[in-house]
Amino acid sequence: MPKGQPSVVPEDGLTTRQRRNRPLVFVHTGVGKGKSTAAFGLALRAWNQGWPVGVFQFVKSAKWKVGEERALKVLGDTGEGGTVAWHKMGEGWSWVQRDMASSEEAAREGWEQVKRDLAAETYKLYVLDEFAYPMHWGWVDVNEVVSVLRDRPGAQHVVITGRNAPPELVDFADLVTDMSKVKHPMDTGQKGQRGIEW
Repeated sequence: MPKGQPSVVPEDGLTTRQRRNRPLVFVHTGVGKGKSTAAFGLALRAWNQGWPVGVFQFVKSAKWKVGEERALKVLGDTGEGGTVAWHKMGEGWSWVQRDMASSEEAAREGWEQVKRDLAAETYKLYVLDEFAYPMHWGWVDVNEVVSVLRDRPGAQHVVITGRNAPPELVDFADLVTDMSKVKHPMDTGQKGQRGIEW
């Protein structure tokens, strides 16, 4: 098991064990592919540790059959690891903008559900997939999100994905990864395919 050594040990009054086990906020942002994929990788690790996992999909269309959804639900139902709950926020938003008003309302309702679950400590890992978009568009107040995450009880980890993560969220988060694009098959006219995009 790898045991990384931090380059800095803060003078925060915490023991090494307390610091190691403190709950984290992750942000996966940027224009490159792989933000959600990385978050679902964390969900697999959490499931393996027996943690309850809550996935909240904010803007991908609720009609899409996402491969990770089926896999994580099947794993959650085995009783061998943690439980997995998958929440689709309304009709979602695919890459063709449709009724933005109803999408905005669905995103706000989804955030209200996340707040209730955080207060109740429902999950140990929350995947807020594509949640950076509602904050970027001003549908959900980023300062409220930071405040709620800062004050969340217990040891709940949260990973937020999506392009254009607001600077306030980036500053607050414990781990931020910016996925940059070097090349993509779509650049040469290839459309998404089964097993790769979904």
